[in-house]
Amino acid sequence: MKDAGFEGVEGSRNVLPEEAAKLRVVADKLGMRVHSVLYGWAEFNSSDRSEVDRTFAESQAALRTAEAFGAETVLLVPCRIGSRGGGRRGARGGAQVPVLPMPRAWEFQIEFDEKNGHLTRVAYGDNARYADYIKAHNHATDTSTEAIKRLIPLAEKTKVVIALENVGNNLWVQPKIFRHFVQSFQSPWVKAYFDIGNHVRFAPPEDWILTLNTLLAKIHVKDYRLDPADPNGRGASVNIREGSVRWPVLRQALEAVDYNGWMTIESNSSISFEERSRRLDLILAGQ
Repeated sequence: MKDAGFEGVEGSRNVLPEEAAKLRVVADKLGMRVHSVLYGWAEFNSSDRSEVDRTFAESQAALRTAEAFGAETVLLVPCRIGSRGGGRRGARGGAQVPVLPMPRAWEFQIEFDEKNGHLTRVAYGDNARYADYIKAHNHATDTSTEAIKRLIPLAEKTKVVIALENVGNNLWVQPKIFRHFVQSFQSPWVKAYFDIGNHVRFAPPEDWILTLNTLLAKIHVKDYRLDPADPNGRGASVNIREGSVRWPVLRQALEAVDYNGWMTIESNSSISFEERSRRLDLILAGQ
């Protein structure tokens, strides 16, 4: 990765702090940074208290590992709620995530209560069919808020930002509601980890960037190609610079909000590290 032109990597939360400290020495010798730790999915909205407690403890451990790495952030997805797809989807710990009727990506027109972030409607017209989704969303917001507030003292102690991501969890799917959720903590230790490719179907990435603005902690660089023939407004993940992201526009949006943080390529495994680095250089150059 260093030889390919990269300056840093994202570490795993499965590494113990003692091992992370040793790996930090190795990275330093190479002139590399372990700039973040990916924790990933928590289950803060689970009805099983043991799942809440387990993932809360793992989130705490991730903060301590990040401190040992010398990392600035931990990527945390607070929870998830059901999808539109058929059948039932397995969640971590064997829990089941029920299917909830929800708008298609292009149908979302979210309105919410500024006081508590609760959704009041999610689409134009009659929202009765989305009542369960709205209820689950508001419960997830409340339980995630409670858990993250409990994490903030440790984040402050370790000097590691809790970087929240809303990837594939059917929560906070439009820029304004996600900004409201992140901003609600009123803490410099809670910010947003924005994944470019995972949000293309909901709103243009530049809209997310301009809306999140100073709340941006880190950015994952991915691409996504929308399928114009798909009535659900979906598509597929593709290698960077092969999808629907307007990279020169996105680069200008980053400039507009004075973002000067890490841009970490995620996935893109079908191309070499050298090619990933070359494409990222083109993006950063505004091409």
